[in-house]
Amino acid sequence: MKIAVTAAGNDLDSQVDPRFGRCQQFIIIDSETNDIQVLKNPNAGLSGGAGVQTAQLLADKKIDVVLTGNVGPNAIRTLNAAGIKVYTGIQGTVGDSVNMFKEGKLTEASQPTVDSHFGMGRGGRGRNNKF
Repeated sequence: MKIAVTAAGNDLDSQVDPRFGRCQQFIIIDSETNDIQVLKNPNAGLSGGAGVQTAQLLADKKIDVVLTGNVGPNAIRTLNAAGIKVYTGIQGTVGDSVNMFKEGKLTEASQPTVDSHFGMGRGGRGRNNKF
């Protein structure tokens, strides 16, 4: 199984990036071989469509599971259509999040956690923030 974690750095000690479509990179862990790969996200700077493009990138890489802080509506639809399971609300380090997943301590996301264009620096808020 290939697990992709949105990451602010390039190793298991890196913090999980709260953004999906505009994260800087993914740490991909093969749960069978424990191989680790860093995948730069070429869609991080897109003005629109980053979530869908990033979801398609992971589908092309045959990813089975995504661990991230947040995911928007278009991205989660694309991930679900590709058969990729999504887990949101992830915080802490990449390594800790993978361990929590392997231990069955995470809940699969059934809906987006933020509106479209989250993470673009426009002051957008997540769906669960009540400011």
